Parts: sequence; C-alpha cells; structure tokens
Amino acid sequence: MLRYHRDMALQAGVSRVIRVCDSTVGSRSLRLALLDEIRRFIGFDAFAWLLTDPETEVGADPVADVPSLSELPRLIRLKYLTTVNRWTKLSGPLGLLRSATGDRRELSLVWREMLSSYDVGDVASLVFRDHFGCWGFLDLWRFGGEAAFTAQEAHNLTGIAGPVTEALRMAQARTFDLLGGDLTRNGPVVLALSPELGVRTQTPETDGYLRQLVPTGTGQPPIPAGAYNVAAQLLAAESGVDDHPPAARVHLAEGKWLTLRAARMGGSEVPGEQDIAVTIEPTSPAERAALYIRAWALSTREAELVGHLAAGGDTREVADRMYISTNTVQDHLKSIFAKTGAPNRRTLLARASGR
Repeated sequence: MLRYHRDMALQAGVSRVIRVCDSTVGSRSLRLALLDEIRRFIGFDAFAWLLTDPETEVGADPVADVPSLSELPRLIRLKYLTTVNRWTKLSGPLGLLRSATGDRRELSLVWREMLSSYDVGDVASLVFRDHFGCWGFLDLWRFGGEAAFTAQEAHNLTGIAGPVTEALRMAQARTFDLLGGDLTRNGPVVLALSPELGVRTQTPETDGYLRQLVPTGTGQPPIPAGAYNVAAQLLAAESGVDDHPPAARVHLAEGKWLTLRAARMGGSEVPGEQDIAVTIEPTSPAERAALYIRAWALSTREAELVGHLAAGGDTREVADRMYISTNTVQDHLKSIFAKTGAPNRRTLLARASGR
C-alpha cells in the first residue's frame, strides 16, 4: 500500500510538471518553476540546468545551485571533459551516475576529481533533445555516499523529458517576437581566460554583457558562465572528448541574441598552455535565422522558403527556385505563419534576421 501511494505521488508530480510546461513563459522562470515541481516528487540537493545552443550543444544561460561558486570554472571544465553521461553522448534522455559506472563512480572524471569531495552519492543527468536540436541539460545531485536515484525516479524523470524539451524550445522561439534595437558596441567584447578557466582580463564592455547574461546581486561581480562553457568546449574538442565547435548563441534581452566563441591565444609554444579568448558579438542575421528555424520547428521546405525570402525573392521567384507552384508557396507561408505567429512576410523576416 505504501508503494502504491508513493507511485501515485510520483505520477501526480509528473502531471504537475506537464502543467507548468503548458503555462509558464520565459526560459528562466520556466526552469525555476519546473525545479520546484521536480523537487516535490524527486529529492535532490544541488542542481545545474543550462540551456544549450541546439546546433553546437554548448551550454549557456545557467540556472544553478551548487556548493561552491568559487569552484564553478573547475566544475564546468571537468563536466565538459567527462565522457560518462555527457549530455552529447547519452543514448536516451537520462543517465544515472551509479548505473552508468556500475557503482564505480571513480570512472567519472568530474566525480573523481570534484564531486566525491562533496560526498555526492549519485547524479541524474537529463538531456532535452528533439528532432530540431539539443535545448538544454540538467544535472541533479544527491548527497550522501550511498545515495542513489531509484528506478521509479528514473522512469518519472524520463517521462518529463519530452514535454520539458518542447517547453524549452518554445521559450527560446518566443524570444524572437521581442524585437528590440540593434546592439551597439564601442569596441570589442573579449574575455581572456587561463587554461584552467580563471579570468585573466577583459575589455570594458564585457562586464555589461556578462551582467545581463547571468544576473547577480548588487555589488557582486558578474559570473561569466557562458564564457566558461564555450572555453570548456574548446578543451573538450582539443582532448577528443567531443567535436562540436566551441560556440554558443544565447538570448540577451528583448529579442537580442549574442554569439560566444572560444579560441586559443598566443604567448606559449606549449600546446594547451595558451590562454583562451572568448569573444562576444551580436549573432549574425544568418546564424539568427538558422536558430529561428530550429526553434519554431520549421520543416526542411519551410526553412528553404524562409531562406529564399530572406534573399529578396518574391512569390514567383521563390516558386521557380523551389520548383513548386505559387499556390504551394502560399501554402508553405500559411503553415509558417501558423507555427510562428508572424502575421506577414515582413514581420517574419524581421524576427528571423533581427533586422
């Protein structure tokens, strides 16, 4: 009887999560609301939930509660260099540390080098992926040397992956409707990191961007979490752990998108000892449109049509280029308008390109 009531409580928790997905707008508020619901039916002691660029799968825009912010660069570096339950390598939506290692948690680099010192018993790693890309990943930590997530808890976490993935994608899609002004800069926006991801120096405008990307309390320095992530991906690529490029597109505010990229700097002849430069720049119209297409789940033909429209073609020209009739062009446009909520071509292209 006790097990029956426990199972019913878990199922009710999953139902509440799905309701949150249907009712909450905004990726940050969505994640916070979902964490509140998940905590009600699956206990955890710490967490890190990052949105990812759906194409490069590199993290940005974190919501996290970890034991020591001072060790955040080290945690992110180890997370990206760890192959066990890496979000880019999971065959399904969920991986459990104990299950993946056969209770030999030391096989996980991040557990062996860091999490073990915090007495982390188990980690549930949930990835939010669909046909259009990877939209985020969530790590739930459970403290206590022998603590473990149960099979029932794993089942319920797997059950929420689908609706949460769609909710995250839609939260990203809706940011394109908030057309603000152009991003203006007085100079380059660059953050220099050490090979261990310690902050070396930065250009004057970097501070302002970082504060908008990850808001902090008054008087506290900004947390360059997005920069840590793209730099850590550079390390992962160099180590052969993952071959995605060290770049991520992230929403700043009011429909504005930034692209972060990492590359090695000069100054050392020893491979791996050069500092890392992270550049922050407005996302180009082409990169923004590609993300818009993924976020709104446009089909291949619909995406092709948006590309032709962005190149300046009218209905007849687009029809000729796509070898379809003008009526079919109009049908595709109606489908795109229905998916995106754009009322006309001008608005569609403005939202997609940011111009």
